[in-house]
Amino acid sequence: MTAPAPSTLELLLADAIELRPTLAAGLPELAAGSAPKPEKTSRAVDALSLDMPDADPNDLELQRWSVIAPEGALGDQALEAISPLLRLREAEQGAKVEPYRVPPGMGMAEALRWKNEVLRDERVPEEERPRYLLLLGDLDQISPELQHVLANGAFVGRLHVASADGRPDPAGYAAYAEKVVRWAKAPTDHDQPDALFYVAEDGTTATELGRSLLVDPCISMAQKPGRRRFPAANVVEIPSAEVADELLRAGSTARPSVLLSVSHGLGRPSAGWSSVEQQRARQGALLVGACGGPDALLTAEMLQGAPFLPGGLWFCLACFGAGTPEQSAFYPWLSLLAREGAYAGQARRVLASLPRDGERPFLAALPQAALRNPDGPLAVIGHLDLAWTYSFVDPGRAAQSRASRIFSSLQSTARGSRAGVALDALMRSYRETNDELIAGYQAEEDARAWSRPSPVEPIHRSRAFMLRNDLRGYVLLGDPAARLPLKESDPPNHP
Repeated sequence: MTAPAPSTLELLLADAIELRPTLAAGLPELAAGSAPKPEKTSRAVDALSLDMPDADPNDLELQRWSVIAPEGALGDQALEAISPLLRLREAEQGAKVEPYRVPPGMGMAEALRWKNEVLRDERVPEEERPRYLLLLGDLDQISPELQHVLANGAFVGRLHVASADGRPDPAGYAAYAEKVVRWAKAPTDHDQPDALFYVAEDGTTATELGRSLLVDPCISMAQKPGRRRFPAANVVEIPSAEVADELLRAGSTARPSVLLSVSHGLGRPSAGWSSVEQQRARQGALLVGACGGPDALLTAEMLQGAPFLPGGLWFCLACFGAGTPEQSAFYPWLSLLAREGAYAGQARRVLASLPRDGERPFLAALPQAALRNPDGPLAVIGHLDLAWTYSFVDPGRAAQSRASRIFSSLQSTARGSRAGVALDALMRSYRETNDELIAGYQAEEDARAWSRPSPVEPIHRSRAFMLRNDLRGYVLLGDPAARLPLKESDPPNHP
């Protein structure tokens, strides 16, 4: 199928009751030209500044590992639950793990201050400061702002497993920790992973672009021979499924695998959620089957006991696939379009799926279930917001793919790098785009000061705005030091 030119803003979001895409047709690309200027942040927030840039990023003895837990009893319980993982990392790095404790609700300024004054305390020698950081807790316990600030300068992941009422489940934390330890101490006999690729064929432009400009190019790069070839035993395109069970079966391979999936994620239904519990259970579930009914949904309940990517990594591209923040990065822009009644009410429909004032942010139930599952993946990279197609297209050149942004993460994992290194391969593109967007706004301000025409074309700013915020939404769930349990990974000796 010929890919449509990405002149529209395509969204991977579906109504949770109707099970249909929220935007059957995308918003015009120029719609992003009216986006408000993002809040200016310190260069220390969005610039990479690894403390040990000359050291092997996968060497825990050099990079060090630690954990950040919420203050209070919930943090105590989480630390106790993952104690086997703490002992494993202590053995790997040859040094005791000293957990950090943080309060809830840290904003960007507070997070930056904590990073500079606590994490980078000058009284601690540089070689003893951890670059691998595992956050324990939901988004209301440790803020996404802290995770974002730390991810630009460290390798950061988050672990949270909740019970049905949304409260932390220590047994779930323990199950994940035991899984990581088990695979680290007894890796498989395989020296190469499988590379799996899946696109939900639902007839929308968003998933058509996902196939033609992301999955197909990734498969091509993975199959390309050469000195730096993709180290996969098998490169497998999973056929489009009629029901979600078919995807589960395809992902149950015994060989450690890296999966890239593209599908619509569920958002708020047009009539609203019947309860908070229903929202937490379903928001971010995936519409992966072509049948269009409930059997097309991949839900947390389905991943609780079925083998799926055991010891693997899942790159899940879908709206709210990782979770739902307190406020979407796209809210100011969509709110402006909705007030203006632009684009036949399409912006208003998307706006209705976004978090509302007073709602508690939360991680999606689906990746929680995947991480808790003893036969599930060790890490999930997903989107903590709306997920558009901008992260893998180059709209400045018609239908040109930029799949390499995501492929670099898959390749890092397949080569044996830790999950945090894989995410950082994608975050490099975020930092470059953030610099471009801020430079454009600065050029406009300079032009106004000298009474000159703006040197920035609105369409260029639109593209930078969308790409910056789309890339910014990716987060790692799971231990950033986790890696595929391959024979070639050569894990260190453990007690």
